[in-house]
Amino acid sequence: MRLLSLPSPGLLAKTLLFVLLCGCLGQAVAVKVALDPDNWGHPEGENCVSCHEKASPGLAQQWHDSAHKVAGVNCMDCHQAEQSDADAIEHEGQIIATIVSPKDCGRCHEQEFKEQAGSVHAEAYAIIEDRIPALAHNVTGSAMQAAGCDQCHGSLVKVRGDGTLDPATWPNSGIGRINPDGSKGSCSSCHGRHAFSKAQAREPSACVRCHSGPDSPDKEVFEASKHGMLYAAQREQMNLHADTWVAGRDYTAAPTCTTCHMGAAGKLPTTHDVGLRNAWNLNQPVSYQQYLVLFEDGSKLELPATEKAPKRGTELEKADGTMAKVKAVITPDRRRKVMSLVCLECHGKGFTEAFMTQFDNVVELYNSKFGEPAEAIMAALYERDLLTPLPFDEPLEFTYWELWHDEGARARHGASMMSANHAWWEGMYLVGRNFYSRFIPQARAVAGDQAAEIIDPVLASSGQHEWLGEPRQANPILGWMPPPAPAAPPVAPAEVPAAAMQLAPASVAVMTEPAEDDTRSAPDVDADAAAAGNEEASQ
Repeated sequence: MRLLSLPSPGLLAKTLLFVLLCGCLGQAVAVKVALDPDNWGHPEGENCVSCHEKASPGLAQQWHDSAHKVAGVNCMDCHQAEQSDADAIEHEGQIIATIVSPKDCGRCHEQEFKEQAGSVHAEAYAIIEDRIPALAHNVTGSAMQAAGCDQCHGSLVKVRGDGTLDPATWPNSGIGRINPDGSKGSCSSCHGRHAFSKAQAREPSACVRCHSGPDSPDKEVFEASKHGMLYAAQREQMNLHADTWVAGRDYTAAPTCTTCHMGAAGKLPTTHDVGLRNAWNLNQPVSYQQYLVLFEDGSKLELPATEKAPKRGTELEKADGTMAKVKAVITPDRRRKVMSLVCLECHGKGFTEAFMTQFDNVVELYNSKFGEPAEAIMAALYERDLLTPLPFDEPLEFTYWELWHDEGARARHGASMMSANHAWWEGMYLVGRNFYSRFIPQARAVAGDQAAEIIDPVLASSGQHEWLGEPRQANPILGWMPPPAPAAPPVAPAEVPAAAMQLAPASVAVMTEPAEDDTRSAPDVDADAAAAGNEEASQ
C-alpha cells in the first residue's frame, strides 16, 4: 500500500499510523524471503567453506551454525561481485567484494532494506560528518576517527587502486557506513557476521556497543532501570531465538532496546527504522519534538516541530546534502502514540500517559532552565566576538559541550528510560552543578564588563534562577544552619503607680506582692474574709 495524495500533514500522519497498525508494511513478525531459492546456492560456495575451515575455522563455524547454512545460502551468494563494481577483486579465481552491503542483503531481505535505508541509522555518518574535524582531529588526532567515531557512526569506505580497501576506512561495521556501492549502513553492526543471528540483534548488547558513554548513555541507563532489572533477572524467559517475537504474546518477561524501538507488539509490526517511534531529539543543546519527513525516494529526515511542517511535494535538502520531494509528514504526537502501543502491551493507558508526562516534564525543565539560557549566552558571546569561531580553543566551550552533550543527554535519556539515578544524580544534578559553578562563572569572565548586559537578562527571563537572589534562605542540606536568634529577655511585671492604686475602684482587685512578714497562705486569707462576712451578717 502506498500513501496517495493527502490534503494535510495531519491526515498523512494518521494514514501512516493506520498503515503501521494494520501491518500493511509487513506482518508483526519478520518478513519472509520472497526470492526464489534458485537464486542462491552458488556452486563455488563449497570451495569457499572448505578453504576457510582451515584458514579461519571460527568464521566457518559461525556460518555452519547460521540460518543461512540451513537455507543453503553460502559465501558466494553474498560476496559475489561484478567486474565493474568499485570494490571488486579477484580471489581464488572468483570475482568477489569484501563488503556485503545492505544493498546486497536487500536482494533477499527487501523489506528490511527499505526500512533501514531511510532510517536515522543509515544517516549516522552524514549526521556527524561535518563535526568530526573539530573534535576527533583537533582535540585528539585523525587516527581517532577510524578507531572511535567511525566504528559506531560508520566510515566513508575508500577503495584503493588495486581494489583493496583503505585501512583508514576499513574494517568498519558502523551503522551509517557509506559503502562502495553507494548504499548506507551495515547489517552486521547488529547481526554480527557470520552467524547473522536474530537473537543477537534482540539482545541489549547489540545496541550498547555504541549506545553507551557520555553522549548516548543507554547501556548504563537501561541496566539501572526497572526494565533492565527485569531483563537481567528473567533473561531465560525472553524467547530470544523464536521465529516470531511479538511483545505481549511471545514474551512478557521484559523489554529490550529492540522491543521499544523496532519490535513487534500486538498489532504493531516490527521495523528496521529505529527512529520511527521517537518524538523527541535528546542529543542536542536544546531538545525539540520532531516531525518525521518521508521522501518519495524512501529516505527520511527529522525536523524540529517548532518549524512549520513542509507540504507534500516540497523539495528539501536531506541529511546527506541531496534534494528530495516530501511524500508525507508524521507529527511528534503520532510518533508518541506508536511508541505507546508497545508500552500498552504491559502497562495500562493511565500508567503509560503519566510516565510520558513525567518524561516530557524533565525534558522541558532541562530546556527552559539550562539548555535555552546556555545556548542564548553562548550565541551572544560568539556574536560579540568574545569567543572565537574555532570550537574547543577556550575552556568555556568544553564546559558548554559537556553541559548538554554529556550530563544533559544523560538526564534526558535517564528520564526517557526510567532510571532515576541517571535522570537525577548522574544527570540533572550535574547539569545544575556545572551550570552554576562552572558555566555561568566562566561566561561572566569571558563577557567581562558586558556580563550584566549579556547574562543577567537571560537568567532573569527564564524565571527559574530567582533562588540565587535569596542568599539568607538557609537549609540544613550542607550540614550547617545559622545559630538561632537569641531569645528575648523576660519582661518584668509592670509596677502599678501609687496614684493608680488610689484611683482604682473598690470593685477592681489589684494584685500586689504579699508583704515579707505575711506568711499566711491564700486559703487563710480567704477564711478571714469569710469570717468577717459572717460577723457583718450577724450584726
